[in-house]
Amino acid sequence: MPLFTNIEDMRRVYQRKTPRMFYDYTESGSWTEQTFRENTSDFSRLRLRQRVAVDMSNRSTATQMIGEDVSMPIALAPVGMTGMQCADGEIKAARAAEAFGVPFTLSTMSICSIEDVAEHTTKPFWFQVYTLKDDDFMRRLFDRARAAGCSAIVVTVDLQVLGQRHKDLKNGLSAPPKLTPKSIANMATKVAWGLGMLGTKRRFFGNIVGHASGVTDPSSLSSWTAEAFDISLDWARIAKFKEMWGGKMIIKGILDAEDARMAAKVGADAIIVSNHGGRQLDGALSSIRMLPSILDAVGDQVEVHLDSGIRSGQDVLKALALGAKGTYIGRAFIYGLGAQGQAGVTRALEILHKELDVTMALCGERNVRDLGPHNLIQPHGFGDPQVAL
Repeated sequence: MPLFTNIEDMRRVYQRKTPRMFYDYTESGSWTEQTFRENTSDFSRLRLRQRVAVDMSNRSTATQMIGEDVSMPIALAPVGMTGMQCADGEIKAARAAEAFGVPFTLSTMSICSIEDVAEHTTKPFWFQVYTLKDDDFMRRLFDRARAAGCSAIVVTVDLQVLGQRHKDLKNGLSAPPKLTPKSIANMATKVAWGLGMLGTKRRFFGNIVGHASGVTDPSSLSSWTAEAFDISLDWARIAKFKEMWGGKMIIKGILDAEDARMAAKVGADAIIVSNHGGRQLDGALSSIRMLPSILDAVGDQVEVHLDSGIRSGQDVLKALALGAKGTYIGRAFIYGLGAQGQAGVTRALEILHKELDVTMALCGERNVRDLGPHNLIQPHGFGDPQVAL
């Protein structure tokens, strides 16, 4: 068994074990990938204040996200096709998150369905939805999430138009994936992955196939996905989703102060500062750079979370110190899932927790709720989106 001491260790094993098509889907951004790279590199611009001779006993990383108790302020982000990274991937990730005491968010474009995940877990999870045109499908999706006991929906608002991801096009990665002789040959070298996929009945998009109008099998899925997304989306439409759901709503994909104000206005319980992991607008600023200006804009009107770029507990601490109430990991847990299945997701969470806890202690803090700007050394203009660093 490999010894994983950090998230990068897991990424290297994940790369070896997972078909190239699905590895590239995770480990890529749009166009030049500038935003994808800066999502991680910009965290290094923030430095930490070391404090000593402070009682470090009885430390706690426990807090709340949207009123729910969490063992640490990290949620598993929605990742499409997680069940292609590892057989039954969404179920395995959800189980690991539940056992660790952190939220799991299921993507609409998951391989395992809402019902699959609910059947194999015992606590409520969150469900992510896209802004689709079909009201009937959306209502039935919300009904299914409600029946499964989901405690919140996460509405993704930054995917009206798909950003071009060169690697996905070259690999034939789509919904469903287009298999080529090259991709099939590569899959044949990933023996453990292949055996896992052969051993499961869940290989298609469980929330879509058999539920969306006209989508009766995987072959009819591509035409549906090409037409389903609502390019005319506006804030009134988002407010309508809130009314359809009737429960807690988190809006994901906010990267501008004005959009944050509008999200608060339509009744979001939380917003996620996110650029879709650098997979949409290439050239946009990193999520961590945009976080301070968004916090300044909405104050305590809405809970603010951060997604995109987190690869360590130090990154989590920096986001919390700037004012975020929670963070999300996507790639970091996918690396663990692809490397070791459910045990790998658990190990990824253990690594992040230890890094957060130890770093918090070395900064002189005992409680994650006490983190603040006083724990950071920031470069001039870091939180100003008009200043180039």
